[in-house]
Amino acid sequence: MAHDIETVRNALRSVAPELHARANVVATGVGHKVAEGRRTTDLSIVCSVTRKLAVAELPPEDLIPPQVEGVPTDVVQTGRIRALQSPVGRHRPAPGGVSIGHRDITAGTLGCLARKDGDHVILSNNHVLANSNDAFRGDAILQPGPVDGGQFPGDHIANLEDFVTIRFREPEPPSQCPTARAVVALLNAICRSIGSKTRYQVVTMEVEDNLVDAAIARPLNPADVTDEILQIGSIAAVGVAELGTPLKKSGRTTGLSAGEVLQTDVTVDVDYGGGRTARFVDQLLAGAMSQGGDSGSAVLDDGNRLVGLLFAGSDNTTIVNRISHVFSALGIDR
Repeated sequence: MAHDIETVRNALRSVAPELHARANVVATGVGHKVAEGRRTTDLSIVCSVTRKLAVAELPPEDLIPPQVEGVPTDVVQTGRIRALQSPVGRHRPAPGGVSIGHRDITAGTLGCLARKDGDHVILSNNHVLANSNDAFRGDAILQPGPVDGGQFPGDHIANLEDFVTIRFREPEPPSQCPTARAVVALLNAICRSIGSKTRYQVVTMEVEDNLVDAAIARPLNPADVTDEILQIGSIAAVGVAELGTPLKKSGRTTGLSAGEVLQTDVTVDVDYGGGRTARFVDQLLAGAMSQGGDSGSAVLDDGNRLVGLLFAGSDNTTIVNRISHVFSALGIDR
């Protein structure tokens, strides 16, 4: 039977304290009941929980009854509800999603924590933590990043631990290089004079492609970082994203945003400025879910599984490294 909103409100007032006493309940309110993934027109008492559990995993006293005072209930998973914080401010402990950067750059995003040799390390991009190959192990990492007011030594949160070198593509030499042609002509003449059938030719050598733009930093004090992501919460597991996988991220510039995998197996040329371009292969492509400064954001699916590391994009495109490539290249895990 459908109920009017005043009836549901009155029922909620009387049972809210009891519902909040149950494990995992973080909010109660009046809303439309969702059935089989679709929102209905029926009003219900909605209980928000940190994590939805199977009935068998909860003691009887913590179960949400199917209805209270004749009003149906609904249970939705929201995670913990937190006071929203500015991602460009100073955070101690610092979660994923906030401003960070090598002391000589502007700022990027702290992606998340990973483990290296059993210790927590900060994961982000090479161009955020290692200044696009121009840094050295042990360099200071600031939180917030320099453009957001981070200064050394007051905001020194970590030291650069390791990074995957980005292989930039050099401009191709002229195909008709006179010197090269002269050398090859001389070598071929020698081959002919001695009766050899060997012949030489001018070839262009291309730089090896990239899989990841990634780096890690070791916190000065483990208590200065937290294994959560701003506006998202804890990472549930490591996953794999495929075509159509829903995505979300929390970043320094655009905060919490969502999208989906629009393309896989992407080969993309990324402009790093200063005439430097790098080609990346086996990337994921999503839509407009990032802007400059979001580089380094951890990318999760709708089950809070870590699936990628955001590193590049345009006004309508976001490019993501597969997290399996990142972990393998840096020798890290969760």
